[in-house]
Order: sequence, then structure tokens, then C-alpha cells
Amino acid sequence: MSVRTRTRTRTRARIRASLAVTAVLLATATACSEATTSQGPGADVPYVAPSVNAAAADAQADAARAQEEAEEAPRTDPPNPGPEAVRDAFAGLQATYYDSCEPGHDCAYFLGRINSELTGLAASMKADDPAHFSEPLKWLADLDKAVADDGTGLEGDRDKLIGTRDRINQWMQGHPEDYR
Repeated sequence: MSVRTRTRTRTRARIRASLAVTAVLLATATACSEATTSQGPGADVPYVAPSVNAAAADAQADAARAQEEAEEAPRTDPPNPGPEAVRDAFAGLQATYYDSCEPGHDCAYFLGRINSELTGLAASMKADDPAHFSEPLKWLADLDKAVADDGTGLEGDRDKLIGTRDRINQWMQGHPEDYR
């Protein structure tokens, strides 16, 4: 099921639920306003002003109109984030060159940051043009598989993380139109 279909289905379900709640509220308000005695509403029944019933009816009509408009609206794909997303993700990856994992530094933070930046870069490349970025995406997929299979944590994958970062940096430097 595509994202668009799931979103459409969820939206319809939310609208139906909203209509059901509105109908229950309208029925409750109507039932309360009709409970009267010869001297007006019973002592145990609160008075409901006619304006409340009108407001509930208006809300129900608005919900029905919104549902019709949502169903009639043209379906569009989400906008492509474009090269800006790749540029920003690559800039974040390059910023890891200012960190290090020398004695006295937090290696877990450093390696986690590289892993996070690589994950963000992969997502932006997939969203922009997966065919163009097929080579770096392959390296990132290989890294993900190696890190998942390793089980020793990021410290055991230090060389793989830094090597993939450096390889992607070199590839991107050879394709400046992708990040400028």
C-alpha cells in the first residue's frame, strides 16, 4: 500500500470518526433539549440553548463539506526536497571532520554522529534521485548491513564508518553540482 493510499485512508477514517462524534453530540444535545415537563426542562435535565443545537448542526455540515472537498481534491505527490536536502546532509557529514576519536574525546558520540549523518545523507539521496546516487547508496546499504550484522556496537565498526564517510566525501567532491 502506498503512502498516498495510507494517508488517504487515514484521512477518511478520521473524517468518519469526526462525523460520528458530531452525530453523537448532536443526538445527545437534541435529546437533552426535548426532555421537558409542563414547567420546562426537568430538574435533572440541564437546559440546552437552541444555539447549541444549531452550532452542532453547523459543525456536522462543515465536516461533511470538508470530507467532500478532500475527496474531490486533486491527488499530488509530495514535493521533492531537491538538491538542498542533499547539500545540507552532506554539510553535516563534512562537519564530522572537525571531531575526532582521540584519547580524551567521546568516541561513542563521534561514531554515533557519523552514523547519524550517513543515515540522513542516505535518506536525502533517496528522496532526491536514487539513480544518480546509486553508488554512494550502495556503500551506505553495505555499511548498514555490516553494522547490523556486527553486533559489537559502533566502536567495532569505527573503520567502516570512517571509511564510508571518507569514500562518500571523495565521491561528492567529484560531483560538486550535487551539493552547491
